[in-house]
Amino acid sequence: MRSRELTPDLIAPCGANCGICVAYFGYRMDGEKRKHSCLGCRSRQSLCAFIKKQCFKLAANQIEYCFECTVFPCDRLNALDNRHRSKYGMSLIENLKYIRDNGVEQFLKYERERWECPNCGNVICVHNQICYACHEKTKNTKFNV
Repeated sequence: MRSRELTPDLIAPCGANCGICVAYFGYRMDGEKRKHSCLGCRSRQSLCAFIKKQCFKLAANQIEYCFECTVFPCDRLNALDNRHRSKYGMSLIENLKYIRDNGVEQFLKYERERWECPNCGNVICVHNQICYACHEKTKNTKFNV
């Protein structure tokens, strides 16, 4: 049984999987416990929604994912993607292309396999490679960009 199930509402408009984010697990980057866990970029209380704050189409709910936009990928998404590629070995743009071509359910299946902890089967955090279910740090070598 997974402690954190990956669901469609955890996939942000920019292609980020909020279900593998350190804030979603309830921690800060320095390893300290947060007062409140983030509920993901699509939640009403989200502090993260980086792209949505600056994108008229997302803010107006005209599109669900950035790939639906005529200027995909925009400069903001390219900058965010470059940061995720260099820091975490993953591409938000490639995530979005996968969702566009295969659907979100297939993407979730792919992500479950990609971020599964080899020790306990729960989800590995993209930011620090820690499984917060068994507290093992494990290098995710699957599917890195």
